[in-house]
Amino acid sequence: MSTREISFATRLRRAGVADATRAEQMIAQIGEITGVEIPDPAVAVSYLADPDTGLLQLLRLAESARDAGCVDDLAALKETHAGGRLAVLLGGSVALGDFLVRHPEFIHDFSDWPEDESFTEVDSRRVLLEAVGADPDDAVPVAAIGGGDAVEAMRIAYRRVLMRIAAEDLYAKSPPSLLPRVGAALADLAGAALEAGIAIARADEPDHAATRLTIVGMGKCGGRELNYISDVDVIFVAEPAEGADEQLSLKVATRLAAAASRACDRAGAEAALWEVDANLRPEGKDGALVRGVAGHRAYYERWASTWEFQALLKARPIAGDPEVGQMYLDAVTPMVWKAVEREGFVQSAQAMRRRVEDHVPPQEADRQLKLGPGGLRDVEFTIQLLQLVHGRHDPTLRSRTTLEALEALRKGGYVGRPDAAKMERSYRQLRVWEHRIQLRRMQRTHLMPADEESRRILARASGYATVEYMEEVWHDIRRDVRAMHLDMFYRPILPLVASMSADEARLDEGAARDRLAAVGFDDPQAALRHIVALTDGVSRRAAIQRQLMPAMIGWFAQGSDPDAGLLAFRKLSEQLTDAQWYLKLLRDSGTAAERLARLLSTSRYVTEALLASAESVTWLGDDAELRPRDRDRMWREADAILKRSDDPEQSLTAMRGLRRRELARTAAADVLGLVGSAQAARSVTAAADVLISGAMRIARTMVAREDGELALSLPMIVVAMGRYGGNEMGYKSDADVQFVFDSSEPGAQDMAVKIARTIQRVLKQVGPQPPLEIDAALRPEGRNGPLARSLASTAEYYGRWSDPWEAQALLRARPCAGDGELTEAFVEMIDKVRYPAELSASALKQMRTLKARMEAERLPRGVDPRRHLKMGPGGLADVEWTVQLLQLQHAHDHPALRTTMTVDALRAAAEAGFIDSDDADTLEEAWVLATDLRGALALRGRDRSADVLPGDARDLKELAEIMNVDDTGAELQDRYGRAARHARAVTERVFFGWESGA
Repeated sequence: MSTREISFATRLRRAGVADATRAEQMIAQIGEITGVEIPDPAVAVSYLADPDTGLLQLLRLAESARDAGCVDDLAALKETHAGGRLAVLLGGSVALGDFLVRHPEFIHDFSDWPEDESFTEVDSRRVLLEAVGADPDDAVPVAAIGGGDAVEAMRIAYRRVLMRIAAEDLYAKSPPSLLPRVGAALADLAGAALEAGIAIARADEPDHAATRLTIVGMGKCGGRELNYISDVDVIFVAEPAEGADEQLSLKVATRLAAAASRACDRAGAEAALWEVDANLRPEGKDGALVRGVAGHRAYYERWASTWEFQALLKARPIAGDPEVGQMYLDAVTPMVWKAVEREGFVQSAQAMRRRVEDHVPPQEADRQLKLGPGGLRDVEFTIQLLQLVHGRHDPTLRSRTTLEALEALRKGGYVGRPDAAKMERSYRQLRVWEHRIQLRRMQRTHLMPADEESRRILARASGYATVEYMEEVWHDIRRDVRAMHLDMFYRPILPLVASMSADEARLDEGAARDRLAAVGFDDPQAALRHIVALTDGVSRRAAIQRQLMPAMIGWFAQGSDPDAGLLAFRKLSEQLTDAQWYLKLLRDSGTAAERLARLLSTSRYVTEALLASAESVTWLGDDAELRPRDRDRMWREADAILKRSDDPEQSLTAMRGLRRRELARTAAADVLGLVGSAQAARSVTAAADVLISGAMRIARTMVAREDGELALSLPMIVVAMGRYGGNEMGYKSDADVQFVFDSSEPGAQDMAVKIARTIQRVLKQVGPQPPLEIDAALRPEGRNGPLARSLASTAEYYGRWSDPWEAQALLRARPCAGDGELTEAFVEMIDKVRYPAELSASALKQMRTLKARMEAERLPRGVDPRRHLKMGPGGLADVEWTVQLLQLQHAHDHPALRTTMTVDALRAAAEAGFIDSDDADTLEEAWVLATDLRGALALRGRDRSADVLPGDARDLKELAEIMNVDDTGAELQDRYGRAARHARAVTERVFFGWESGA
């Protein structure tokens, strides 16, 4: 280990000194002037934001104190807390150091401040009024001195108080914790300066008794969260004194207001404090500087823009006549909380925020603490908009101060606890940086420094060990604040709540009952009971429900059954009582609440699915989560389930749960219009494929445990048939299948049958997840044939014994689970059957005869054929049989027709010229509409059959809403009737050949 002594210069550089040689010289000079040696200077300067500037300012102050004869006051501060406060002030604020150099007589202030007394206990108003010779206890204080002397005395007194605030702020261990008290003290100090300014103005105004002037602070001053240097936004209000003329009162008040402003912002022997900005007054720069209370009221009632009410949120009398100030608040404050009812209020506020961002110069955007994305304005605008929207019916939100309002929003459930905590931390840190930047030279700026040295000073001033760490925190804060702002400020629920009356928004019982009846609830009294159950009480859940419910009522009313929707919402909310994510999602998501209301009030099928698996609600906030999963993704999850557990029952429950979840996801996306019926059918089919594949693996294992290892190795497949094979499965469809195996080993037939029966049994059995019926009636010989058949036997049957309709059925055959090689062999075998070189005349005749017989015999009794979506004229069967005829006639020579999917085959036939394109369009339109209607009937969940179109116009309108079309019930019925008639005409011509005489 090295024992070499570290030089003094090196220690100074490690402490943050840039020019160690100069620093050593200054330390020596300070000692010579004061006669005091600084103990361990390197440690002492390490606490300063800018050690070089701090030493320079201390040297200048020592020289100034020596010349003024008060150097002993400076020397007396050695090794005291007061001396530490002086040091950090000199290292953190060049401007206040310069003030002290000009006025070394105030060095003793640092030792005079009581150790046990905070700057928050200073009565700034009293201090500044006494500085100009006014009596703070007088109702109308008047300065004893006037003119420039009074202004200079007031400004010096102001800076002495400011110096104390800054010294304690810079000395604080945790500046963010102290921030609210600093902002409040600065606002009170600004108000005191204006109060003293009025007192000075009165001394030079002989008629001052004719008026009662008050100064209303706006913005950060009104909110008691002022910066160190900032424009002080004000509004001047005056009323005539008793017996005085109103016009004279306004003239005198205008002179007093102008003079009070000049006392603060005009150049003088002592520098100006800050700009007094009265541009927030009615009509801005074009309006009168001073108005009476009635004049203000009239303006805000008739002419004020939306942003002016947002500005009034911070209004607070800060100087002058307190009674007039209260009269002003009494006149305008009620309008603030009604402003949200103005048309387009929320959209106007949102547009204003975008305009503010657009005006930020691009080269400054990444350095803006205040106006840029993720800056202070994002926090303030977010909080203020939430206050204005919800504050009209929740008085606890009516705070002028940002952090107090944020806390109230958190307590009321309007902002989530994690977001509120993150936003508070971010806001405090942004304000600390803003204060430190402004303190350095007392310049009005909101930009993070561009040069490395200034960033280093800022990092040290705000407690960061390195610039890199500070910038990392700055980046994280901007990202987090921006995300929260976009999430909260643009909540879709805000414009809806804003557009309601105050009674509707607060869920007043009478108003709520009337609104429920007006928007379409059949039983308003029952609905009101549900609302009360959800919103009653003081819990956070009830508070959030009170925010949601006014908008939710409107969204439920847009569905076909708002009563059922609200009841289901209550049940779902009670299920998720302990789930913190649930109400947060509904409150904060841009889509989840409205989507949930639509689903619950529109589809019983989806409602039952959500009640069975409430966590599925999380999908509603994210389109990607609602997008149906493809077969490969589902199978990867299924495969993981099967590998994770050796328990067949547990695995089956999980597999069936996977299918239930994917059906629910697809159904929700279907009702919400995110997928079409064809995509939904493919997703439902894929879920069945995955379940059957998993069930086959489980069944093999179960049979193998009882009957031997052959069950595991036996080549076997499940072949999807009918609409299942065509990837056109419905939400409530059975799975039509065949079971085929390929083995000549003894016992293979029995083993395959056992596996097939086990698949049927485990998927049909009652359990916690919905079953899937496996129907093998379309196998060779139907229900009279073996449940599972060998490939050779199947080939022999189709080659020798099958009827033409069985070849037609094979057009939809699609292996969906099992052995890959057997799949290829089976498809090769059936292709010879289903794609014949020529369709014989007898086969064509049999097809037509069978189709005619089915039309006559298969329709349910008492059902109007025109309403039967499957078997009726122009329905699904007409289109499918026509397409299948074209496949049987032409697919042998045209492989494009070799598909199990109806629409794909129809389009291929049209492209090849086997059917006129207009006829193909007619058939496709009818088939798609019938499929959409069947899906809507299943999703509605109240119909015995998904094949029969209801006759009631209201029922038909419900189907239109599920289908996301604007048709009335009558229009939907007419549209289907027209499409079916046209499709039937094509079927008669193309399938039956009636026009050709065939």
